[in-house]
Amino acid sequence: MLNILFIEDDAIETMKLHRTLAKLQFNHKIVEAKNGEEALAHLNSDEVLPDVILLDLNMPKMSGIEFLKILKDDAIMKYLPTVVLTTSENRADLLECYKIGIAGYVIKPLKYEDYETKLASVFKYWENNELVKA
Repeated sequence: MLNILFIEDDAIETMKLHRTLAKLQFNHKIVEAKNGEEALAHLNSDEVLPDVILLDLNMPKMSGIEFLKILKDDAIMKYLPTVVLTTSENRADLLECYKIGIAGYVIKPLKYEDYETKLASVFKYWENNELVKA
């Protein structure tokens, strides 16, 4: 079971994630944050750090890129694998995110079936990744 921090301001996207997890019968623990500020508050609390962060880029208060810069400047949290899950096909965003230090960049497809397939592969990868077990 993975502990996942899901940072997303769109309620429909959050419902899609939960629907996909249920349909695929994944029992991962999901902690939700509606923006980068909420996510940082959670990460700086006494809660267990997530195994993986799923991050939207386009959010109010603090963009995903701003959140990433803060996360990757932290001595401990910089090692948390962060997968960008976004609608942004902007190449500059993609390159900037990899420069900062993400573990993956997944573009949300329009068709739900494609979304499900992409998320299944992301979860299966991190379930088998040795970093999560360390």
